[in-house]
Amino acid sequence: QVQLVESGGGLVQPGGSLTLACAASEHLVEIKNMRWYRQPPAKGRDWVATITRDGTANYADSIKGRFTISRDDAKRSVYLQMNSLEPGDTAKYFCGVDGRTAWENIFRPWWGQGTQVTVSS
Repeated sequence: QVQLVESGGGLVQPGGSLTLACAASEHLVEIKNMRWYRQPPAKGRDWVATITRDGTANYADSIKGRFTISRDDAKRSVYLQMNSLEPGDTAKYFCGVDGRTAWENIFRPWWGQGTQVTVSS
């Protein structure tokens, strides 16, 4: 069973930092793009960042250079380092990957269940 599990969310004060992690199961033998999305309360889902297999990263303007996405292919993991957090960053954060299982020759999108980040004093 393919699973993506996010971790690292929680309550943080404005200006603080958090690092989110997302680990994909070993059923995914190959992973291309890795992504982070977030969904604020009562709002739609917004794209946050993407990192390609060769390490090229792209970010949404909303995070203003405060976040850094990275990956560790050996661990099948993607990370989101979040600095200078603001109340507007409060959201449920989801990771996603484009991955291929051993029994298929195609890549599919896989998503985690999300982890809550709350920025409040």
